Amino acid sequence: MAKAQSMPAGSSAGGPVAVAVRGAAESSVATRMSAPPSFDVADFPVPHGREEEWRFTPLERLRGLHDGTAVASGSVKVEFSAPEGVTLESVGRDDPRVGRAGTPVDRVAAQAFSSFEKATVISVPKEAVLAEPVRLTLHGEGGVTFGHTVFEVGDFAEAVFVIDHTGSATRAANVEFVLGDGAKVTVVSVQDWDDTAVHCSQHNALVGRDATFRSVIVTFGGDVVRIHPRVSFAGPGGEAELYGLYFTDDGQHQEHRLLVDHDAPNCRSNVAYKGALQGERAHAVWIGDVVIRSAATGTDTYELNRNLVLTDGARVDSVPNLEIETGEILGAGHASATGRFEDEQLFYLMSRGIPASEARRLVVRGFFAELVQKIGVPDVEERLIATLEAELEASIA
Repeated sequence: MAKAQSMPAGSSAGGPVAVAVRGAAESSVATRMSAPPSFDVADFPVPHGREEEWRFTPLERLRGLHDGTAVASGSVKVEFSAPEGVTLESVGRDDPRVGRAGTPVDRVAAQAFSSFEKATVISVPKEAVLAEPVRLTLHGEGGVTFGHTVFEVGDFAEAVFVIDHTGSATRAANVEFVLGDGAKVTVVSVQDWDDTAVHCSQHNALVGRDATFRSVIVTFGGDVVRIHPRVSFAGPGGEAELYGLYFTDDGQHQEHRLLVDHDAPNCRSNVAYKGALQGERAHAVWIGDVVIRSAATGTDTYELNRNLVLTDGARVDSVPNLEIETGEILGAGHASATGRFEDEQLFYLMSRGIPASEARRLVVRGFFAELVQKIGVPDVEERLIATLEAELEASIA
């Protein structure tokens, strides 16, 4: 029996928390788009900020990525390391592997597809079990850049991908993950840009029959970061886990817009994103969409977003959506909560002699601990904990 729940708890000090559920009468993903998906940028009108998919985004800070005035003028230093057997190729836009996992759904993603020079295809052969992560580091060296990367994983292969973004750039990119039947993939994408960077990226994952896809999106840096993960299933039995954590500072805009499209039977998905905000103009946006189509019987899905507001003036917009076309599912639910520190937690720690600043730090670390452990790459986990500690030092200072 299908079940859907909406549980907003608390309120952001700087803005509202929105929670919405859409029924079967509105069960088309296109209802939230101003134009159908397309690889052609000309098929998308220039957004003006009133469209559903752009209403939270500060368009004036995208530096022309949305209106065609941004022209490739910069460079990105790329570092790549991988275990033996993994290949990297540069291919043209006409390569059949490019665009297989999904189509751009907004003008910026279409602009990125129309503007890159060569796509990068990283392939893991079938039945390979990688002992070490595949690491791809993109270091912005200024200017405007566009990119397209495809991660192709063969049947029954197992791989971990770590994608790092550092430096400064104005970047629009599409990233694809194509999983063969029975494959197991973990992707960790870290946005640790300088404060001047602008980054918009659409992630498309196509999950094969009985395959498992885990995505961990971590966002700390950047002036404006807008990440759009999307998952669809190529056959029954697939599983998708989408996790994310973000720490939004004064003046930063961090936006995560997710879609899990259940279009095959007996698939499972779980979404959990957590964020902390500090500063007068910190703005975090989380949009979580789950669509369960009529053919997707036996679906089991849940999505969660929680936000911790550390200072006055921060704003959170959190909108979970469920669109269900069949009642023959195992379960479907969502929850969204935004609030400040719980006085009971701080009082408990301080009553045992822990100073207020250290108590705050422990509460925030505990808030993120579960998601940090989902990463599964020790050196990345340690680095993120160190970054989190530095952010907390700044908030307490």
